Amino acid sequence: MSASEIAALDQEKQAAARAAAELVESGSIVGLGSGSTATYAIRFLGQRVREGLEIVGIPTSQKTKQLAEQLGIPLSTLDEHPQIDIDIDGADEIDRQLNLIKGGGGALLREKIIASAARRFVVVGDSSKQVAHLGKFPLPVEVIPFAQSLISKRIAGLGAQVSLRGAGNPYVTDEGHHILDCTFGEIADPAALAEKLRAIPGVVEHGLFIGMAEMALIGKDRGVILI
Repeated sequence: MSASEIAALDQEKQAAARAAAELVESGSIVGLGSGSTATYAIRFLGQRVREGLEIVGIPTSQKTKQLAEQLGIPLSTLDEHPQIDIDIDGADEIDRQLNLIKGGGGALLREKIIASAARRFVVVGDSSKQVAHLGKFPLPVEVIPFAQSLISKRIAGLGAQVSLRGAGNPYVTDEGHHILDCTFGEIADPAALAEKLRAIPGVVEHGLFIGMAEMALIGKDRGVILI
């Protein structure tokens, strides 16, 4: 990808993130997502907070928490605020039914928990994230380290090529787990695959977000498409 193409996608991310940040109303409890587009949304929210917007953020990762603190966004926890008004987060792939693959940044477990607690889950991304069918991007599966080898074989039995993220120096999630990146190719039935993965002992969570998003805001050329 050329430098100009990367710059164009970055502009799309910013446009989608800005549109999502404008949806947040004063007094809201806001889920703060992880990843490059969500980071832009958090920065725009930080700007709005400095201008007087009153919100409380619930971060989906330690990295997001640190950024929000730097921007002066008040933070809290799910213990204090189990009901979230709006969650803004990115995705690695978004299909026509608003099913998602998430977890490229490693925060899929907390991201799914926050999304499940939100009245509104808004997904943001650039045009490259919009796909006809999920599966080109490897599906992250968060697992307990004790069982990762066994789980890897069982997921391979479902038709995937499986690799441990970080290989010789495994990536460790905020909750102390490992991630298997699983390449299935086109996923014909995401909901069915989600159930099969959930049934494997030792799988903590997977990156298929099925029927959770209310809308997607996709940066496209010089505008934003709402799905």
